Amino acid sequence: MPSHKAGATTIRGLHHELDQIIPTVGVGAMVLRDNRVMLGERKGSHGAGSYAWCGGGLEFGESLEEAVARELEQESGLVLTRAELFCVSNIREYDRHYIDFEFIVEATGEPVNREPRKSGPWQWYSLDRLPNPLFRPVEIALRSHRRRRPGQVVYNE
Repeated sequence: MPSHKAGATTIRGLHHELDQIIPTVGVGAMVLRDNRVMLGERKGSHGAGSYAWCGGGLEFGESLEEAVARELEQESGLVLTRAELFCVSNIREYDRHYIDFEFIVEATGEPVNREPRKSGPWQWYSLDRLPNPLFRPVEIALRSHRRRRPGQVVYNE
């Protein structure tokens, strides 16, 4: 009988293989406070060394907003109070293919790095003084945020 660890390894391997042939639905949470955005440095995954906000993959049965709320709380401890979709992108980067939904969010609490193996500490950056490099989905979303009209959702191919 296979061990739990062997099964987990097999599932991880299958997930990696599926990432190569099936687009993943991703979500992101752009937390803005006083014209500053919350970012952390990615670790141990695609885009390691780049700066990103909270985000991840849609889980089976979730709505997009539920996924954003889950990722935000899992990664930073913040509790979502409002989410506005502002950017949808078809992204092919890091040997993966994503359909990515980015939200401007409002949340309660103060950020705490709840996944230190996946991200550096959360820090606040002025929108005109962002760190480099940015995680590609975040870079695309920020460019969309700068050029969009209030209430508009920007689509990027």
